[in-house]
Amino acid sequence: MVKVGRLVVIGGGWAGLSAAVAAQRQGWQVTLLEASPHWGGRARRLELRGADGRPRRLDNGQHLLIGAYTATLGLLGELGVALPQQLQRVPLTLAYPDGGGLRLPRTLRWWPPQAAALALAAAVARVRGWSWSERLALLRWAAHWHQRGWTCAPELRAPELAAPLPPRVVAELLQPLAVAALNTPWPEASAAVLLRVLHDALHGPAHPPYAASDLLLPREDLGTLLPDAATAWLARQGADLRRGTRVRALQRRGGQWTLMLADGHCQPADAVVLATPAWEAARLLHQAAVDPVHAAQPVQRWLAWAEAAAALRHVAIATVYLEAPAGWRWRWPQPLLALRSDPLQAPAQFAFCRCRGDDQPPVLALVVSAPAPEWAHDRAGLAVAVQRQVQDSLTAGRAARVLATVVERRATFACTPGLQRPETVVAAGLVAAGDYVHGPYPATLEGAVRSGLAAVEALAAATTAPQA
Repeated sequence: MVKVGRLVVIGGGWAGLSAAVAAQRQGWQVTLLEASPHWGGRARRLELRGADGRPRRLDNGQHLLIGAYTATLGLLGELGVALPQQLQRVPLTLAYPDGGGLRLPRTLRWWPPQAAALALAAAVARVRGWSWSERLALLRWAAHWHQRGWTCAPELRAPELAAPLPPRVVAELLQPLAVAALNTPWPEASAAVLLRVLHDALHGPAHPPYAASDLLLPREDLGTLLPDAATAWLARQGADLRRGTRVRALQRRGGQWTLMLADGHCQPADAVVLATPAWEAARLLHQAAVDPVHAAQPVQRWLAWAEAAAALRHVAIATVYLEAPAGWRWRWPQPLLALRSDPLQAPAQFAFCRCRGDDQPPVLALVVSAPAPEWAHDRAGLAVAVQRQVQDSLTAGRAARVLATVVERRATFACTPGLQRPETVVAAGLVAAGDYVHGPYPATLEGAVRSGLAAVEALAAATTAPQA
């Protein structure tokens, strides 16, 4: 294969890994740099020890995919990941421990796409505890937005979108969906992005053999999903993979980029994919813009990009891992439950059962999206509150041991109305990848993968890219 040139990908998260694989396929001579000791970014393996001292391989935060994540599932398949073995399929379910909640039909993946409205109606008809007026209100609301193509004004907020719906429908369906998909407090969440997520889940294309709305839960840790598969494939293709390598600064001279590394070495590149978190990308671009060596460059574009990335507001996500009490078994037919939550007394919104089927006790992963400010500096208190919440609603009064409390303080960007996200193309030979880069999705694994693929496509179309 003819080499396109030397490409350096800065950042080994899901966006950077996706970009590196796509670039290697196109013939680039790829170098992948990651500052931390591990691959995967915010979706990576976490190794803990259970009460018996044996290792438990979990994640730095609970993640899932859906059948509409065609880019992610397609990439995993190309890398040789056996999807049926690695991903547990669960039809879209927002079930509560008391039996309430919405459940789409298990056979939905065999239904034609035009039957989505019928599937939703069937699921709504079976929701426990809702009156018929509440059910009809939701179906009328869904039909209204279907007729409008699931689009609305970009400045519309989620509560305004939900205003015609009964409070119980909003509290038990729309709010949990918004929390799961957008990871943004309900009063601030973007209605336009929420509608896009609903559209793709109900009507979008899916990766066979899944329905677009199917929930896909990793059976193993996230490291075995994309990071291990991608790095193994890249290594076989001859890519240069380096962990523990931080980029200190970027310089552009003579039509090429030079990366100054923290260890004092320099790394030349014909092109660069900036796949770091938004704040690190903003630092590198701002630093490059004010570097005197770039006095002849039109650096205002670089500054504008850096300012857009730095302006993004981020939201925390906490995951409390609990080891189930001895003899306890998950009593529900699906591995995911929605929880009736309260910011202080019952902060977790979702519970996942990480049941491996071996002789180790099940692990419960309790997710707290956008934790209340009171928990910002009280990780232990948050774990106790979640422990009590689980004891009341899931483990029949028996205590579950806290394994770990993982808090990603800047887990996602706040997906608010009218949000201006930085573009993919930054400068000549410099593109950005990350779930925060301009695109249709909120901060999700699919958004990260799509951004990595789009970044490499932008380099392939460099003749039409703006020059800087």
